Amino acid sequence: MKIIHKYKAIGGLALLILFGAVITACSFDEQVDPNRPSLAGVLTDASQNQLNNLVVGVESAMRNSLAIQTTGSGTMARELYLFDADPRNTQDLLGANGISLDNNSFYSTAPWGGRYVSIKNANILLESVENTEQVTDTQKAGYRGYAKTIIAFELIEVLKSYNRARIDVADPDNLGPILEFDAALTAVRALLDEALTDLNGAGAEFAFPLAGFSGFDTPSGFAEFNRAVAAVAAVYAGDGNAALTALSNSYFDLAGDLTIGPKHVYSLDSGDFTNGLFKIPDNNGDQIIVHPSFIADAEAGDTRVDSKTLIRANPTTQDGLSGDYQTALYASNISPIDMLRNEELVLVYAEANILANDLFEAEDAINVIRNSASLPVYTGALTAEALTTEMLNQRRYSLWCENHRMFDLRRYNLSNTLPIDRAGDQVFNTLPVPLSENE
Repeated sequence: MKIIHKYKAIGGLALLILFGAVITACSFDEQVDPNRPSLAGVLTDASQNQLNNLVVGVESAMRNSLAIQTTGSGTMARELYLFDADPRNTQDLLGANGISLDNNSFYSTAPWGGRYVSIKNANILLESVENTEQVTDTQKAGYRGYAKTIIAFELIEVLKSYNRARIDVADPDNLGPILEFDAALTAVRALLDEALTDLNGAGAEFAFPLAGFSGFDTPSGFAEFNRAVAAVAAVYAGDGNAALTALSNSYFDLAGDLTIGPKHVYSLDSGDFTNGLFKIPDNNGDQIIVHPSFIADAEAGDTRVDSKTLIRANPTTQDGLSGDYQTALYASNISPIDMLRNEELVLVYAEANILANDLFEAEDAINVIRNSASLPVYTGALTAEALTTEMLNQRRYSLWCENHRMFDLRRYNLSNTLPIDRAGDQVFNTLPVPLSENE
């Protein structure tokens, strides 16, 4: 198999496209496109402009298959139904009639591939930075800190869906093994610390623009994002104290704006992406339907229900499933999608304090979220078990349809609490690693 690399400008965003082509008996003369640099050209003494295009490619690719990953995990977690023309969304993902998940279907291959395209682009950026004399050492530190942080962020997204990840993918001809969750997460945390060293280095600078990172587009600002991701990784590892330390150096603010944080951005520019999680109100045939339990289980007066969902003019039914509400999470098809906002960090802070056995501080954080949703303060038991249940419930409503619920249930061994929608359905909490990745 020969790997062909192309560099393509898409709607003002440059994206590195990687794909394989099987070469059989035919042979072809090498073609040189003067308008697009070859991979070798980027890897050898790349200009600052070429490096910056790689940065844009990394950021653009982070959006690849984001909607598929979110609706797939959301369906498995009984957050939503995706009613469209593909029956696998209401059959496979819900385990209809005893069916198993397919390791060669779009819902298992697209999220994995989407994350690894961005990781591959970031690895190319890292290699290019080491092989050029066109930027300064302080600028190189900025590129490295950026790329390593994004790789870690994307690997966490892989782990959330697959519970495993291939960490070492820098050399496509010599891939590292697929690691189980704990080993992979340890490697991710180490990479985040490496990135922080680069970002905090003397005179580190960003010689590149970033879209969606307003306020986080300098080494010091991006270091706060790095620490926010490190805090998330720490609580996923059950390390509350490390999470609290990381949060103290992030943009976490218990009394601050809950919406602050980097975002995936979209546009209607030719060739660019639109937000695949936006759905036209009352549309038929392509709709994210809210799982009835999300409405039924909500506390009275929870404003998150009204802000995230919309009652349909007419209830809709597909494949023996039905719902009265649809998504209203995004106002339009160019609305941004949060990567990691302060609201999530407040919940991470609550979880970290539970892990660190500071239950009063955890309760305070939970009340910040409850109050923001117009709910009264928490009055339950002040025990780690009770506060964990409350924290997970607040995550359910604050982070609905954002690719969290399935993982939260799995990591707390609560998948068996999910409702069964139809006789013969099953609950899955992990996507199978794609067939093409089998070792």
